[in-house]
This record gives sequence, C-alpha cells and structure tokens, in this order.
Amino acid sequence: MNPINSFQDQLLRRAFLKRSAGGIGMMALASLLGRNLAAAETVSSDERLVLPHYAPKAKRVIFMHMAGAPSHIDLFEHKPQIEKLRGTNLPASVRNGQRITGFTSGQKTLPVAPAHWPFKLCGPSAMPISDLLPELQKIAGDVAFVRSMHTDAINHDPAMSFLQSGSQLPGRPALGSWLSYGIGTVNADLPAFVVLVSRGAGRPQESPVYDRFWSSGFLPGEHQGTRFRAGMEPVPFLANPGGVARTDRRDQLDDLGALNRHREASLPDTEIATRIAQYELAFRMQTSVPELLDLTKEPREVLDLYGPDVQKPGSFAWNCLMARRLAERGVRTIQLSHVGWDHHENVVDQLPRQCAEADRPAAALITDLKQRGLLDDTLVVWGGEFGRTIFTQGGSNGRDHHPRCFTIWMAGAGIKAGAVVGETDDFAYNVVRDPCSVHDLHATILDQLGINHEKLTYLFQGRKFRLTDVSGVPISGVLA
Repeated sequence: MNPINSFQDQLLRRAFLKRSAGGIGMMALASLLGRNLAAAETVSSDERLVLPHYAPKAKRVIFMHMAGAPSHIDLFEHKPQIEKLRGTNLPASVRNGQRITGFTSGQKTLPVAPAHWPFKLCGPSAMPISDLLPELQKIAGDVAFVRSMHTDAINHDPAMSFLQSGSQLPGRPALGSWLSYGIGTVNADLPAFVVLVSRGAGRPQESPVYDRFWSSGFLPGEHQGTRFRAGMEPVPFLANPGGVARTDRRDQLDDLGALNRHREASLPDTEIATRIAQYELAFRMQTSVPELLDLTKEPREVLDLYGPDVQKPGSFAWNCLMARRLAERGVRTIQLSHVGWDHHENVVDQLPRQCAEADRPAAALITDLKQRGLLDDTLVVWGGEFGRTIFTQGGSNGRDHHPRCFTIWMAGAGIKAGAVVGETDDFAYNVVRDPCSVHDLHATILDQLGINHEKLTYLFQGRKFRLTDVSGVPISGVLA
C-alpha cells in the first residue's frame, strides 16, 4: 500500500471516530436529559450578531488601572470633621462587623487617620481633589467622578480579576476581549485589545498584574489582549530573523495558511482559525508597530504635555502617549496597568511619589484627546481594584485594603463632564448614597459603546455567560 494513502486513511478514520464519538455521546446525553443538546451547543449569541444594539457614543475605551488600589482617603475624600478623631479607635458602629484582611485583623485598635494632604474643591460640582493631583485638579471640569464604587473582593488578585473580567475566578474573558468579540476593531493592522504595563515608584514589587487579566477565557483566542512591552520591540519575535526577507515570510505564511485551512476543513476547530488570524495579524504588525512607536513626528509641545518621562519606553507617561496613538489608529480597547499603589506602609512617603508619576500623564491624555477631537468618541476610565482603609495598619501610617467604597473617574464619550456620583459616610468607610458595583461600571462602559450588557453573551458549557454575570445597570449619574 502507498504509505501516503495509508496515512491519509488513518487521518480520515481518526477524524471520523473523533466526530462520531462526540456525536454519539451528545445524542446519548440528550436522550437522558430529554432535550436536543447538540442544537443547544450550536446556538450562537444571536444578540451579538446585531451589534451595536443602539447608536454608540464611544468607539473605543482606554482603561487606566491603578494596580494596587490608590487611597481614596488621601486623594478624593475630604473629611475635615473627623480630624479631631485622628489616632482614636475606629467606632465599632462604622465597621459594623465587616470583614478586614489578615494584615489588620490582629490589631487591638484601628487608629483613625484622615487624609494627610490638603484638598481643593474643583470643577462645577466642587469635587474635593487632593493637592497630590494638581493636574487632575485642572481638568476636573472634563471628568465625572464616582465616589461610591464597591467590590466583592478584599484581596488584590481576585479584585483585579473582578475589575477586569467581572469574576473573581480566573479564566473569564476580560473586558477588552468581550469588546473584541462583540464589535471587533477598526484597524486590521493592530490588535483590537492592547495592554501596556508600567511600574511606579510606590511598591512595584506588590500587586503584580498577570497575563490572565487580559485573557480571552472561553472566547476564541483571537480576542485575547496583546501586551506591548517596553522598548523598541514591544511584541517579541515580531521581526523577521536575519536573512529572511518580507517576501519570503509572506510565502511561508501562505503555505502555512493553506495547511491550516486544509486541516480546519477536515476537523473544524476555532483554535485553528485563531492561529491563521494571528499569523496574518503579526505579519501586518511588522509594518504598523514600528510606525506606531515612532515619536519623531510628535510636536514638542505634545511631548512636554506628558512630562519628562514620555520618551522612556515602559513609563506610565510613554504608555499614556501610546494609548492616544493607539486610539487614533482604531484600536478598540487600550488597557494601561500602572503598578505601585499598594501602600500598606509609609503612605506619607510613597503616595506622593506615585502620584507625581501618574497625575501629569493621565491628565495630559485627556487634554491631548480633547485637543484632537478624539475625546468625543473615546471613553476613558481611571481607578483601582478597591480603596484603602481610614485606619492605619500595624502602627505605621500605611493603609489596608478596603472594598466597601472607593473612587474612580471617567471622561469622554457620553460622560457628563464635571458630574459627581455617590457619597460615603463621615469616615469614608461605607457608601451612603448611590452605590455602584463593578458590574455597574462594566454595564456603563458597554452602554456607551452601544451594547446592552444583558445581550452580549457567549454560550459556554450549556450556559450563556456575560461580562456582567447576572447583575449591573449603567450608572445614570455619569451619563450625559
């Protein structure tokens, strides 16, 4: 027998057995359950096919995640009435038996420590903003603040996962992956979902961010976030090896694509389609990425706007400028993760240094987008995964994790500039007005992109999953 024909025969038999075994199993299970499971598993998220569900106000999202959780006490919560209680024990009626972390659960007292810096009342709603954020103070009229955010998680890893994917459990698709799946991208030469990570002056060794925070989860792999690393080669192995011409690479990809499509025809598999798409995207990125990184045409006044670190690849300032350049090139979701806000110790020393790195670039991004007309259809979100405690930790002037309330700000497409939503109690410990959950935040983001968050679903293991799980409503107070 011809060995090639024999091998092809084996492949055909193997594929038949794999398909038929799966089909027999599905039919048997369907008969036991009294329903057509095979049909159920092929039902797509029909709602997704008519996206957007209504006219979008935003075309793209820039999400600035301040990893480690900035102290809302010191940055946004001016509580002068409790200054006289500084150093006294937090009243039991305020905590009300709520869970605290192992860092402070063994303390005999929980000493109250109001903000260490003065505030200014900024913008049309007189939002109190710390003098640690002078640039944000200047643009407060362009920003909407949500002071009543709360989350379900009390530790960084599950809280970050919850903020990024709507679930504390790892393995769910990230926000950017849902948007890539639902509405795709405008620029076929760049990924739909790009991630940039910077490490600040605070505690950069704490609260690490992992690749799974921008995973596509159970969605097809082509929707996973692409991390751009620091340096002039942000995507490893993107360039051709020495001696390999671009035409040679094109020929190789054509041959590889033909083999993959042949395999896909005989054994359908979404991961094969993903590989084909990613190879082609990588080829196009060989041209688009170098052009993206070339700052030589940026006007001097724009570079100065972002501050002296803007030409240091991997800095937060550089990443903010990259975010604007990615936004104007049609990338759907740009996620900036800035690590270093986990101030369990010495907040008086560490927080000012972290703010000095992050304040100017974040404000510059808003100003730059606005000057170019991009803020009209770009939604910008800034915030951490939770807040910090009003009481000090371990006898130092550090602050512990606090999920009961924290502050985020939003700007851009469809956002009511200068609005302030929510209120906390006198100790900035509990929300007393307009509570907003992480699911509400995600619902708001999707809403501005023309998506009904209840209808963007994906069938997986017999259940229709969505980013907002089974809850969430858009935050009406921030919507124009």
